This record gives sequence, structure tokens and C-alpha cells, in this order.
Amino acid sequence: MDDDQNQDPKNDGLFIHHRIVTDKGQQPLRLDKYLMGKIERATRNRVQQAITNGTVLVNDKKVKSNYKVRPEDVITVMLPKPLEPNVILPENIPLDIVYEDDDLLVINKPPGLVVHPGVGNHSGTLVNALAYHFKDLPILEGNRNDRPGIVHRIDKNTSGLMLVAKTDHAMTHLGKQFYDHSIHRRYAALVWGEPDDDEGTIDFNIGRHERNRLEMATFEKDGEEGKTAITHYTVLERLYYVSLVECRLETGRTHQIRVHMKYNGNPVFNDDRYGGNRIVKGTVYTKFRRFVENCFALLPRQGLHAKSIGFIHPTTGKEMLFEAPIPEDMQACLDRWRNYVAGRKTL
Repeated sequence: MDDDQNQDPKNDGLFIHHRIVTDKGQQPLRLDKYLMGKIERATRNRVQQAITNGTVLVNDKKVKSNYKVRPEDVITVMLPKPLEPNVILPENIPLDIVYEDDDLLVINKPPGLVVHPGVGNHSGTLVNALAYHFKDLPILEGNRNDRPGIVHRIDKNTSGLMLVAKTDHAMTHLGKQFYDHSIHRRYAALVWGEPDDDEGTIDFNIGRHERNRLEMATFEKDGEEGKTAITHYTVLERLYYVSLVECRLETGRTHQIRVHMKYNGNPVFNDDRYGGNRIVKGTVYTKFRRFVENCFALLPRQGLHAKSIGFIHPTTGKEMLFEAPIPEDMQACLDRWRNYVAGRKTL
């Protein structure tokens, strides 16, 4: 047994402190995995964030998550207290419900709507709307209490289809389908440039960016950094300096399409986090710059839309598939680019 276990950790109100001494016969094991097995409610994200922040020390020294623990290592850990369940205030926010039955909802989320409360978004979210329209929505095991009914999420400025569970059975069943990567999801993405191939697969791990913690980044697929992420894409339309692409998700990592398309050299149009909000392809002429600025004004967010979702119904066992048309702002931008291409062809 460890000489000093974390059975009675110190609690200073905001942080919980642990001191662990590894066994004399401790086998080599990644530090983050070791701590997950030793500290109650220590998720991998919490542990890795603490290591990155320098609040995990081994023998009084900062280390990385992939450090291999050794016999009689002295590990000190300071973790933020887990968030207490938040009170969700019901808000009368209109919902575009594509489908509803006793088990689930399919919602067409507009751009600009945050899925669940968080820092800077305590109200006006999809969860606040759900709390108004429905009562006693379930919580997926491992999910937080401020995310009732939420099986998955899409980014604030991405539009399109989302699944919401209304019962515990549906929550568990749909959650497992997402975990097994058996959910059918297709996105329409307006991206800069023209991919070299009409079809392709991007298979690179995705993890938190080492320097900018608000961004995600790609890592080698066979490395220890990041999580497996696979995106299949098909070019639907080539428009000189931009393309309309269909992306099919095999996995569902944070910002997956945005990160993978940036890696591919085709950042999503007007994506302010991954470099799509500037002229990536095109000419240096003032007229073209103004044209692009007008397109940005028509589509004042990243050009990404969750256009279809398919799954097995948790009660009937039937295959279900739903489609949502490209929204007006993205359609208007596409039409502007099509007119631009038509004008070039007449020159």
C-alpha cells in the first residue's frame, strides 16, 4: 500500500490537496492514468489540466502527463473542487423541433445558441430552453447536472441538428451509440480553398493546444497526445477560392471538423478561432477584399452546419434519419460565391 494515501485530503474551500507516495514495487505507469485510479472523481481532463497548470508535482518538480511514475515517488496534487450542481433557470426560448416522441427530441439549433451554461453563458442557452419546455430531463452518467437531456453538443456558432433525450433509457441508449461511434452525422462546411482530392479522410488525433488552451490541435495518430479523431470529407462544389464540403464524422471530438480542415489547409470560412476569418485564398486586389468582407457580413460566423443525423431509436429499434437544410445566412454566402464564379466565367 502507499505510505500516504489520499483517504483524508485537505480541503481549503476552493482546492483539494492530496499527497501520495507510490509503492516500493510500483510499475511504470503514466502519471495521469495513475492519479485517475487514486483520486476520487479525478477525470482525465481534470488531472491533465492540473498537470499543465503546474499544480501536480512529483518529488517537488513539475512533470508532464506522460511521466511514468516510479517506486516511492512523492506526488502532491492540488485539484479544484468539483463543480456543484447548478440551478438551471427555465427560459422561454423558442425551439425549432424537427421531431419529438416520448423518448427524444431532434432540434435544429440556430447559430449563436450556446448548448449549455458555462463561463460567460449562464443563461440564454439550449438547456435553459429545455428546462422551460420540458421537466425532469435525464442526466447522462459522467455528465454534469447542468446539462439535462444533452447527449452531445455542437458549437455555439455552428447550426444544425441535435439529439436530446427525454428519458433515462433514451439517455443511456443514445449515449452508448455516440460512445460506439455508430451515430450517423454529416456536416456541410464552407471552407477556404479547394482540397486536392474530391474525397479524403483526415485521421489525426485531436487534443488541447499546448499554448492556447481555448484551441484544439492535431497530433500524430500513433502518438500518446490527443484522442483518436477521424473525419471523412467529400467536395460537393468548387468555387475557385472556397469549396462546399460534406464532412462525415467517425468520431466526435471538440472542434473536430474545424481543426481537421485547418490541418488539411482548408480552414472553415469565417472561423475566427482557426484562421478562417481572413483571406486565405484569392487575389490581392481591393475589389476582392471587399467582396470577401461582404461575404463575412452575410455569414458572421463559421460556415458549418450539422445537416443530418441518423441513429437507432432507443425504444423501437428502428433506424431514424433527419435532415436540415442549409440555413439562410450560409445559403446567402454560398449564392454570393456562385455569382462570383459565374462572373469570372463570363470574362
